[in-house]
This record gives sequence, C-alpha cells and structure tokens, in this order.
Amino acid sequence: MNELAGLTIADAEARLARREVSSRELVEAVLQQAAQTEPLVHAFAHLSPESALAQADRVDSELKRGTRRGPLAGIPIAFKDLVYTTDAPTEAGSRVLEGWVPDFDAEVIGRLREAGAVVLGKTHTHEFAYGVNIPPTRNPWRLDCYPGGSSAGSGAAVAARSAFGAIGTDGGGSIRCPASVNGVVGLKPTNGRVSRRGVVPMSSTFDTVGPLTRTVDDCAILLGAMAGYDPGDPISLLEPVPDFRDGLQGGVRGLRLGVERDFFFNARLDADVRRAAEGALDFFVAEGAQIVELSIPGLELAVAIAMPPILSDTTAYHHDWIRERADRYEPATRVMIELGELIPATHYVTAQRARSFLRERVRAAFESHRLDAMFAPTLPRPTVPVEEVGLDLTEGAGETPGSSYFRHCVTANIVGVPALSFPGGFSSAELPIGLALFGRPFQEARLLQIARAYEAAHPFHERAPSFRTPDPAGNLAGAR
Repeated sequence: MNELAGLTIADAEARLARREVSSRELVEAVLQQAAQTEPLVHAFAHLSPESALAQADRVDSELKRGTRRGPLAGIPIAFKDLVYTTDAPTEAGSRVLEGWVPDFDAEVIGRLREAGAVVLGKTHTHEFAYGVNIPPTRNPWRLDCYPGGSSAGSGAAVAARSAFGAIGTDGGGSIRCPASVNGVVGLKPTNGRVSRRGVVPMSSTFDTVGPLTRTVDDCAILLGAMAGYDPGDPISLLEPVPDFRDGLQGGVRGLRLGVERDFFFNARLDADVRRAAEGALDFFVAEGAQIVELSIPGLELAVAIAMPPILSDTTAYHHDWIRERADRYEPATRVMIELGELIPATHYVTAQRARSFLRERVRAAFESHRLDAMFAPTLPRPTVPVEEVGLDLTEGAGETPGSSYFRHCVTANIVGVPALSFPGGFSSAELPIGLALFGRPFQEARLLQIARAYEAAHPFHERAPSFRTPDPAGNLAGAR
C-alpha cells in the first residue's frame, strides 16, 4: 500500500499545510490503492480520476498562493451513489436512473467542495438504499462477507484506504452497520443537522446524511464541514455548528453512560461482541465514567414502529417510476416498493404515534438518569457470508443477520438522535466489531469525545484489512 493512502485525514491535512505533500500526490495515492483493491472489494460505482486530479491541481495552486479553503483542502473524499453530482452519474444503484447526471450538486457536496475536498468518485449502494438486493461490494476483511448496509461502498472504501473519508446515508443503520463490519467510524447525525437536499431518499422521515472515516478525529473534521442549516431541506434545523474537534481530548471522567441490557445485551448477542462491549464498559469505568443501568420499555417494538413509515415513505417517492419503469427495478426492491402500496393509513398513523411515544421514552431516560450518552454494541454479531445475510422483516419471519443488524440500529432513526459507531476490536475470526453511542439531540461532539477516549487507548484503526478469502477447503488466506 502506498504510504500516503494510509494517512488519516488529520495527518494528510497537516502535511498539506506544511507543504510536505501535494493534493495531487494524495489523489494519486488513493487511485493507486483503488487500482489494487477494486477488483476485490468493488467499493466504487464510479471513479473520476481525471476530474479528481484536476480538482487536486486547483487546490495545489491555491495552496501555493497561500489560499486554503478549509480543513479538507486537497483531501480526496468519496460519496455514496445517492448524492447528486454534476460531474458524474447519480444512479442510486439502480437501472431506473442509469446514466442520469443531475443539473445541480447536493448541498453536502457543495459544502465539502467549499471546504476544499476533492470529489473522488461515487460508492456502491443497495438499490435506492433499500437494503434488499445484493450490490457487488465485498468486505475488505473477508471477501466473501457482507460489507454492511446501503452505505457499504463508502465503508469499504474507507477501510480499504481507497478514500480518506466517505459520505453515506442512514435511514435504519446504513452508516453504522458498514462502519461496524468494516472496522471504521460512522456517524448518523441528529435529524436536521446535515442537509439532505440533493440526496436520493429512501425514507424522507428517517434518512440522515453522515460521514465514515478511519478515526474519530477525522469524523469530527468531516462533520464540521458538512453540518449546518439549509433552507432547501424541510427538516433542516437552524442550530449552531460547533467545532466538533474542540474538547475531543476531554476524556470520560465524570460522564454518565447508560446501558440498556434487556434490548442490546440479550441472549442473541454474539459472545465475541459481548466480550468487546463489556471490555469497553470496564475501560470507561477505569477512566472515571459512571455506568448507569436502565430500562426503556418499548425498544423491543422498534422494528414494528419503523416499518410502516419506511415502506410508505419509500413507495410514495417511487410512485411514478414503479408504474413507468417497473421492469428496471431489481425484483426484491420492486416487491418491497409494491408492498408499501398496501400499508393502510391507520397503520402509518399508529406507527407515527408510537414513534412519538418511543421518542419520549428515550428522552425521559436521558433526563431522569442525567445521561451524557447511551452505550451498546453497534450490531449483535460480526459480519457473515453474503448469502447468509437476508433481510426478512415481515411478521412471523425468523430473525436473519440482516434483520438483527436493522433491529439494533433503527431506534436512533425512529427518535432522531445522533448515533456513532466506532471500532471495538475483532472477533475470534479476526472480523471487526463495532461499538455504539447514542446521544442527546445535537450532542454529536459528546459522542465523539467519548469514542476518542476509547480509540486513544485502543488504536484498532491502525490495522489494515487483510483481503482474505476462503479457498475451496474453507481455509482463509490473504488475497494480496
């Protein structure tokens, strides 16, 4: 691997500022890395090398003149293929939008360009982020395994070092799931913190846009450039954007971390994941945090609450296309969109009322226990082979790995709070394990501070993926 491709955003930013490296060299490094890893991982739907190099050259010219746009000046960033870009197709992983080039950039693209970021390319997603078809992306840690939810390409690109950071979307865990199984950091911000304008939606009432990075510090850098009020997004909130790096080194002494064991630590939790999560709790206690055991009745209803709005929201967006271009959808996606036509209005309204009820329960738990954050394993198990994932959320269906991932993550989308996944170690099979923090609205900085304390003592982000794949006998060997 090219040494430059292994830098964090913060390291690359510092070297650029000292003129020790150019943006062109950084872009060339990740393009070289992509050339080696893409035949294995398939993280990118579209790479734009010529455009990226041209952007890098402009940034280098500005830096030579003493002009620096922002903290991301010259840093190559990848974007999920739901994010509108005027210089590359936005296809949402679907033949329905094949070859479509929007006539404006998404707000998040504009903000990152303004901060100097180089747009490297577009990453693979499940068709329209619905999570029911199988995109070509594979997990860099084990190539026959699931790379996460619909932001899988973004998570895999960051893990494979073919991008310094990436943008994903999260409507039910689709940033945090790939962060967990790829061993990177992923943040679902508070609903309304980051604009969704110019991003193809899955569910208009559940979706958020957020960063995936190798480190917590890098996550803070990207979030700071992305966040802010946008009058063009109807759920965007006029909330001040702090410096998310300020206080990042503050540690956890005196903080109160809630643990809801009945839901997140039940008997279905994998033994390796339990070991990692309990070890993290021991670490936080040793560092001066207080662990608060709590119960939030209603969490077990999260999937039942989430599905009617998600199905209805998604089907409403596809109302015309499903009638005009039905043959261009993947069969599994088409079935889910057609299923949404059958949701009664009473079910939708009841689910939204239950959503408000659960939001109040979570808020009350934070207030009554004076919590700074709630801690849990991101997912109940590490990744599994792709063919074992499944995502059957219909009533009475047995739980699959995919539906268990959704169950662990979707509460944050239901109630709208920020949620962070950060690396928590590895399983006995050397597969990444993610740890999660849920916070108060607009308290992303607190989650980053807590995760940074753990990361500083457990630098799992320094390990690079092995690109292993099983041979015919089932033995694992490095692919590179």
